[in-house]
Amino acid sequence: MYKKQTIGIDIDATLTEAYYWIPWANAHFNRNLTPEDMVDYEIHKVLSISEERYLAFYEQYGEAMHATSRIRPEAPEILKQLTDNHHLHYITARHPKMQHVTEEWLSYYQVPVDGLHLLGSHHKVEKAHELKCNLFIEDRYENALAIAESGIDVLLMDCYYNQDRPLPSNVKRVTNWHQVKEFIDLMKKTAA
Repeated sequence: MYKKQTIGIDIDATLTEAYYWIPWANAHFNRNLTPEDMVDYEIHKVLSISEERYLAFYEQYGEAMHATSRIRPEAPEILKQLTDNHHLHYITARHPKMQHVTEEWLSYYQVPVDGLHLLGSHHKVEKAHELKCNLFIEDRYENALAIAESGIDVLLMDCYYNQDRPLPSNVKRVTNWHQVKEFIDLMKKTAA
């Protein structure tokens, strides 16, 4: 019999559409960025501004940006299918003060949740091990490597800023939630 597995899931650019913040940044900083311009994960570098200026922008608009972000296609339906055989824990670098807006967003999209963990940091390895994650779905390349090095398989959600980077054998690139489901179904089949 298949034992329920625990999946750690990042939120921003993994569960949400990747570039939802661009219109906000373009309006605020008078830029004309497109998704293709996002070749670095660090947004302040792409905007050519100081990290402090970006953090002030995020402080002002972060909650509204998170509240209005759109979910990636197929994610809610696939997560509902996964909930019978998996524990779904959302592990995000969002600051804990974003708890309420994040809970409301997950509820709005009817995403099944076994746990929500706002770390306020990109250091997710300890939480992933504490929850006994068998798999982690992530978009940030550095996080994917750290989680994989700790022995957890990772699905790296394809974004412009994580392309053309070498991947260890336990990190697989996916471009959408349909591919996530295919990988998890294959994991289940090989474990049976």
